[in-house]
Amino acid sequence: MPTDLAFYAAAITAVVLVGLSKGGFGGALALIGVPILALVVPPVKAAAIMLPILIVMDIASLWAWRHYNDMRTLKYLVPGSLLGLSIGWITAAWLDDALIQLLLGCVAVIFVARMVYQQFFASEAVRGKPAQHNPVKGTFWGTVAGFTSFVSHAGGPPFQIYTVPLKLDPKLFAGTSARFFALMNFLKLGPYFALGQFDTSNLATSAVLLPLAPVATLAGAWIVKRMSPKVFYPFMYVLIVLTGLKLVADGLLAVMQ
Repeated sequence: MPTDLAFYAAAITAVVLVGLSKGGFGGALALIGVPILALVVPPVKAAAIMLPILIVMDIASLWAWRHYNDMRTLKYLVPGSLLGLSIGWITAAWLDDALIQLLLGCVAVIFVARMVYQQFFASEAVRGKPAQHNPVKGTFWGTVAGFTSFVSHAGGPPFQIYTVPLKLDPKLFAGTSARFFALMNFLKLGPYFALGQFDTSNLATSAVLLPLAPVATLAGAWIVKRMSPKVFYPFMYVLIVLTGLKLVADGLLAVMQ
């Protein structure tokens, strides 16, 4: 188990940022966490250390948002996400994480560009109109979210691409997100063990960092509960584009190495 100050400075920063994300912000903050931890330990080890912490954050997030949930959204996304998790597990040995990150980042940036166009350049009839649920889109983006969640802990952007245009109340959005990713992370535990991504050293390190997880998560929930939709959704678009740009940068750097 690491004992140096540099590791814990990075690890505490990562856990706090991911906890705020789990509290309801989603997207960019969650993706920043693991790369920060990967500055001081190998990336695979960083992901393995973070997964038990994510589970604890999920429990805190589920409690914070226990009164808020949109079952219709989950109905459209969960079946596809289970398929995506299965595909990720089956193909884990052959996947190129860099290309997946690059593609996902491009999709996220294009999504925000499309939303900006609709907001500022589309007709009045289209501008600001909430999207409707669509079983085909829900299954597709659910599958992508499950797949990318398994292979690179990056399920946030595809989840947001489907759910943000619905323009749910921020509390409903956060509660639905909490349930969706709690399910994803719980289902990943077995495959991660089977793939050998946990050992006693990683689990011991996770245990040391666990007390920070619920505190950071509940702090994020406290902030989101006090945000109006007029603030929440522009903020979410900014986070999505930052997430996309980070995924593109990580993918390009990995491809060029």
